[in-house]
Amino acid sequence: MRRQGQSPAVRLGAWVSTCFLLAAVSVSAQKAGEASFTVSPRASELHRRAIVIDTHDDTTQRLIYDKDFDLGRRNSTGHVDIPRMREGGLDAIFFSIWVPVRYSGLEATKRALQQIDAVREAVRRHPNDLLLATTAREIRRAHQQGRIAALMGVEGGHTINDDLGVLRQFTGLGVRYLTLTHTKNTSWADSSGDKPAHNGLTDFGRSVVRELNRLGVMVDVSHVSDKTFADVLAVTEAPIIASHSSCRAISNHPRNLTDDMLRAVAKNGGVVMINYHQEFLSQGMLDAGKAREKELKPQYDAMVKSCGDDDACQTLGYDRLVHQFIAEGKLPPVSWEKIVDHIDHVAKVAGVNYVGLGSDFDGASMPAGMEDASKLPKITEALLRRGYTPAAIERILGGNLLRVMTEVERTSRRLQVAPKQN
Repeated sequence: MRRQGQSPAVRLGAWVSTCFLLAAVSVSAQKAGEASFTVSPRASELHRRAIVIDTHDDTTQRLIYDKDFDLGRRNSTGHVDIPRMREGGLDAIFFSIWVPVRYSGLEATKRALQQIDAVREAVRRHPNDLLLATTAREIRRAHQQGRIAALMGVEGGHTINDDLGVLRQFTGLGVRYLTLTHTKNTSWADSSGDKPAHNGLTDFGRSVVRELNRLGVMVDVSHVSDKTFADVLAVTEAPIIASHSSCRAISNHPRNLTDDMLRAVAKNGGVVMINYHQEFLSQGMLDAGKAREKELKPQYDAMVKSCGDDDACQTLGYDRLVHQFIAEGKLPPVSWEKIVDHIDHVAKVAGVNYVGLGSDFDGASMPAGMEDASKLPKITEALLRRGYTPAAIERILGGNLLRVMTEVERTSRRLQVAPKQN
């Protein structure tokens, strides 16, 4: 029923004002809730005792492009540096070797090698804080020595340029997982972000999986299509990982895993490492982003243009824009506790032994309350409050990934045994 004395314009203005007020109240209430969330001494001690592992961080881009970035000092931008890793109790980090899909062939391989070198140089420059690690044993050794284990995973199979020799070279330089695709198909595997071209893995794609098994490099199924995922499980002899994926039952994004996929990873003995990106955590954020894409895209495009080919600038700029849109009421706020919801979902569907942490720090938009690596102890506190035992929490924080690495290494040794002579 129309109210007397109000024009449509006045009613519209009142509605818009109410929407902005509600958004502001929601953000303010969320900030107040985060400020009141404290980490107990019990949780702090448990977090300190555990080996906390994050399997996906795009900080490598800052090592390449950001000349003002110093990994050894606390930075006011981004999500990861040594002081914040120390504060957050992060004991092992996989630096992502990510080459955007706009590069291919030898150029993609060259850029991957530059990033591998940048990580190794960062370790060399910070010997008191970092230890280059390639095995589960070396991660444990770093923890015992009070250093942070630095590992590497290559994100995107296009970087090997259809050459198993390149894959072996990456392995020799310390790479310990390969994400088979990124946002586009490779010539041998379909991506979740592209139209199917191969019906999953090609014969060469299957040979890539077998060679990864032989080399002791983890097969990473984040970013791959559902059919590629199924083909990987049919071929692999070792446990797999999803280095930075979340649950499709909570946020229906193709980058996330269905409940059937979660159970399949558990049956394989692998592990799903939860991604903190807001769209992967929240259906509300995903839906709002789609609904307002035409409105928001010009600002995204302008940011990308201003950054040029600087991928660190683009990823940090994207994070800033998303939080700007949230503050303006254009996108809904997402709480860090959604991370724990996804962990909880995997634990209930697949089991507590098959979930871990794969933040996507410095490569995605973080939820409120998980602004950087220093906030990680909150996850431990939240899991305690939800009734998880200390032993289960230690497995979630890193023990499950260590188990997978150990089994992948064991499979490699078995496959590399020379055949017996008749």
